[in-house]
Amino acid sequence: MDTQKDYLLVVEDTPDILGLLEAALKFKGYRVVTARNGEDALACIQGEHPALIIADILMPKMDGFSLVHRLRIDPATRGIPVVFLSATYVTPEDKAFALSLGATRFIEKPVDLVTFLPIIERILMQGEQKAPEPLDEYDFYDGYRKRLEIKISQKNTQIMRDERLLETLAEAEKPAFKKSLTQAMEEREEIQKLLAEVRERLENTPKPE
Repeated sequence: MDTQKDYLLVVEDTPDILGLLEAALKFKGYRVVTARNGEDALACIQGEHPALIIADILMPKMDGFSLVHRLRIDPATRGIPVVFLSATYVTPEDKAFALSLGATRFIEKPVDLVTFLPIIERILMQGEQKAPEPLDEYDFYDGYRKRLEIKISQKNTQIMRDERLLETLAEAEKPAFKKSLTQAMEEREEIQKLLAEVRERLENTPKPE
């Protein structure tokens, strides 16, 4: 990678995490461009292809799964390495789906910069990857739907458990716990929106023969 010409694209909708990654990568000498969702990321890529994309999965407008699928079905962007970051999609099945889409690596949040930065350096040294053949539209949306349905179930279980636990806490402990509970509810709402969109697209996508 030519650090004076090529750039890293960081796609993350949480400002604190975006700022941390941007600062850490710039400190290492990389040129960094940021985006808040997949749609913004695609706009950046149309102007100039990055050497590497580092993307969250759960984001508004266009999430990480959809972003990578769009990249892999386009021969011009198929070889761009993508590192996924996620605190929500962390099961072996989630990771397998991410890799089937053509993700290069999968890293769980919170990001440990001590291990994260050497991973980025190694991927950049390897250059563009030979990505697997992209999933067809039906298989993509069907696999995506399954992941989202499982996440909704897990979030519902987490929220019900936390709501019961909240009632047992001392008043001094409740504010921080309520903040975490609110975040879980917001994530569930985002996943529900995505699931509705994916189900609609799946209904309108013909099955492969």
